[in-house]
Amino acid sequence: MTDDAPVLLVTGGSRGIGAAVCLAAAQHGWAVAVNYASNKDAAEAVVGTIVDAGGEAIAIAGDVGKPEDIKAIFAKVDAHFGRIDGLVNNAGIVDSVQRVDEMTSERLDRMFRINVTGSILCAGQAVLRMSTRHGGKGGVIVNVSSMAAILGSAGQYVDYAASKAAIDTFTLGLAREVATEGIRVNAVRPGIIDTDIHASGGLPDRARDMSPLIPMQRPGTADEVADAILYLLSPHASYITGSILNVSGGR
Repeated sequence: MTDDAPVLLVTGGSRGIGAAVCLAAAQHGWAVAVNYASNKDAAEAVVGTIVDAGGEAIAIAGDVGKPEDIKAIFAKVDAHFGRIDGLVNNAGIVDSVQRVDEMTSERLDRMFRINVTGSILCAGQAVLRMSTRHGGKGGVIVNVSSMAAILGSAGQYVDYAASKAAIDTFTLGLAREVATEGIRVNAVRPGIIDTDIHASGGLPDRARDMSPLIPMQRPGTADEVADAILYLLSPHASYITGSILNVSGGR
């Protein structure tokens, strides 16, 4: 580690794709802020792995569904690192399998507050710090969408799919808004990835069960998604903004 190591904030960084991104980023020389909502032990485990390997990382509690928490998360990044160079908007939720005609306004409010509003507010805080318009030195944002955004998730969670479609459009709009301010904004659309998010939606075997529907005949791994995100974060993607990369095995 060097004092000028770039700093990356990963929301929802304690498990699944988020944890894989944190670990991969540290291996590529980033100092990492590992955000988590409730699972402190998991976040501290990610931090411990990074520190044991000679990297720099801290865990930061905060629920991206709460605007006051978002401001506090970024304030802690400021206080510890004094800079931020990258943001991965990874925090998100699914809910139990339901048809649209069974969904409540409370469910929808929670879904969009965390998956959409939270991502937009986090990006806004990052832009305030990164944008040359605000005195920053530039940076990069990667939003985590989903193939559900273009498939719709009928009969499972249409609200989740709709929230991720919003992330796709947000990615395109923000990318064009800050393209002259030193900030690149892209997204990845994971397909069926073998993480525990499926269990939180009541379908613990979903990744395995859906393998026959994937052209590559297998679910992806969190590490494979992380590799795509790290590419978009890297200088190798210096002329890429407003793009959405499918990481879906061809689905």
